[in-house]
Amino acid sequence: MCLNSLPYREKRGEYIMEFMKKNWKGILLCLLIAIPSWLLGKQFPIIGGAVIAILAGMVVTLFVKEKGNLESGIKFTSKKILQWAVVLLGFGLNLNVILETGKQSLPIIVCTITTSLIIAYVLHRVMHIPGKISTLIGVGSSICGGSAIAAVGSVIKAKPESMSVALGVVFILNAVALFIFPSIGDALGMTMKQFGMWAAIAIHDTSSVVGAGAAYDQMHPDLIAQQGVSALEVATTIKLTRALWIVVLALVTPFFFKQSLQNAQEAPKPWYKNIPPFIIWFVIAIIFNTYVLSNASLIGDSAASVGTLIGDTVNKLAKQFITLSLFFIGASLTKKTLKAVGLRPLIQGVLLWVIISCVSLAYIFMV
Repeated sequence: MCLNSLPYREKRGEYIMEFMKKNWKGILLCLLIAIPSWLLGKQFPIIGGAVIAILAGMVVTLFVKEKGNLESGIKFTSKKILQWAVVLLGFGLNLNVILETGKQSLPIIVCTITTSLIIAYVLHRVMHIPGKISTLIGVGSSICGGSAIAAVGSVIKAKPESMSVALGVVFILNAVALFIFPSIGDALGMTMKQFGMWAAIAIHDTSSVVGAGAAYDQMHPDLIAQQGVSALEVATTIKLTRALWIVVLALVTPFFFKQSLQNAQEAPKPWYKNIPPFIIWFVIAIIFNTYVLSNASLIGDSAASVGTLIGDTVNKLAKQFITLSLFFIGASLTKKTLKAVGLRPLIQGVLLWVIISCVSLAYIFMV
């Protein structure tokens, strides 16, 4: 058995060495940006560490035109570490509260998804935007940004150029949303629950939703104590509930592209492969917290203290991971990205974003 395991250990060691060689510079840069951003965010809660990290990313991009060896590590930090952060947030959430929140937000989720896709089709016809690009922008605007674009894009066999344009639109609007949404929420006097719901519905990508929720929490720590819930928790819960609609759209959209798909040689992915794995782990974390950590008091006071300590520690770690990953959004907002997107797709993205923001805001204040 030892002989059989030796090649495995050697391969694993080689993989780790290759990974570190490829990514360590970018990861180190993100750490060097995230730690001061977090500390400054504590000193200036009205701005918050999340926004400071994004601004830092934009500043670095001004001076570092070609990221070269840094890019791989930065992308890893933005994607994987953010997903880990979302999973860790699950250890601070209760399943019963989530089911209630999801039930309350379901009507507006269905309404905004339907509205976004209908308007995306109308703008495709009026503005003569290519069908697949328009569909991808509509899907990214209505569900969860990059993840939805990647999932639906693979199903309808969209070209890499179409995917890049749609992703570019989402990245630009995500960066803008992170700056303006917390300030608008503050100006409107929104509660933690209201802002969390609005951010989850009106902001495209999970990273920006999480970042906006964290920024609003840092602006109003007193409201968290008063209302017993944070904007980050509400935003994450509703956003990932909304993200599950990827499966529905991945099943439906191929029917609208039958002709182009008939010419494709590759078979589409099975529906279950369109669910991002981190969402499954997020649900598992919530179930573990609800039925294990939250019930540790049944064993004894010591177990209850340990359960609370684990939940609080993991939740704090998740928030640090969020700040670490948001640097990438700022670093992605370059002249090259803006040029690649083009004017018409950007106008479509902005119109969809404004309409969804206004519709969801009206719903939240009426309910």
